[in-house]
Amino acid sequence: ATLRDCHAFLRLWVARLAGTAASQMLMVALGWQMYELTGSAWDLGLVGLLQFAPALALVLVAGHVIDRYHRGRILSVCLATQVGVALALAWATSRGVLTREGLFTASVALGTVRAFQMPAQQALTPLLVPPALLARALAFSSAGVQGAIVAGPAVGGLVYVAGAGATHAFGATLFALGTALCLTIRYGHARRFEPVTWQRLLAGVHYVATRKVVLGAISLDLFAVLLGGATALLPIFARDILHVGTPGLGVLRSAPAVGALATSLVLTRWPVRRRVGRTLLAAVAVFGVAITVFGLSTSFWLSLAALAVSGAADMVSVVIRQTLVQL
Repeated sequence: ATLRDCHAFLRLWVARLAGTAASQMLMVALGWQMYELTGSAWDLGLVGLLQFAPALALVLVAGHVIDRYHRGRILSVCLATQVGVALALAWATSRGVLTREGLFTASVALGTVRAFQMPAQQALTPLLVPPALLARALAFSSAGVQGAIVAGPAVGGLVYVAGAGATHAFGATLFALGTALCLTIRYGHARRFEPVTWQRLLAGVHYVATRKVVLGAISLDLFAVLLGGATALLPIFARDILHVGTPGLGVLRSAPAVGALATSLVLTRWPVRRRVGRTLLAAVAVFGVAITVFGLSTSFWLSLAALAVSGAADMVSVVIRQTLVQL
């Protein structure tokens, strides 16, 4: 790798850390504000659903845009848009005019932006590091992101003590830092001018569908996270079951990332090289057991441990799948 490529990768890494931490802070604030406003588990679940739905609806469009335009610029636009969303939330909170509908609108906006942000930043890494270092680069990148996921909710929960507006404003600052860093990323980009056709839009779907190993790995993760994820309901556990308030909510949101961070550091040094399929299946099984324990727990410390184990297991799955797809 050239020195310039290394510097570009590090700038991308720091930008992802800033954006991830800011995003986690916003999630803590959005979830808690919604539950305070409505006390409804349904509305709390809708916050997560409304962020997921745009990513699903725009998947074909996002893939086409990211293939056609400079991925660093796309990422910077996404982060800059989230600066605006965070500032709007801070303003509405400070004026006392934030409503259930306003939180839903913010969720849709964030989901729409992340439909482009997530694949853009994932697709940037292989352009900045050589294939021989890709597995370690992905593990290192995941370690940083998980560190941000540890710090983001915990800091967000503490800042929330000063008010939700302060949390949103802090998040906006981090998004702005990420935007500035992404604007400096350079790589050999040749803009494509092919016409938009259904064949091109569906090329990614066709690619995955015809490669059973990739399809199986992605489907396994999809069902595990879709049917076993507990993140959206954490405000209910924090307030009504574990009685730990917003600081406790921040710690609960950080717990999976603690396990994931430790695991990603191990995988950076010792990547999975043998029996990869069995390891992937075992990791998903452990994830399911850990989430079940969390769901049944009424102890704060047991809940933290279960979430940490789920994060560790999920990180094994993430690194295997991302390396497989990128290669």
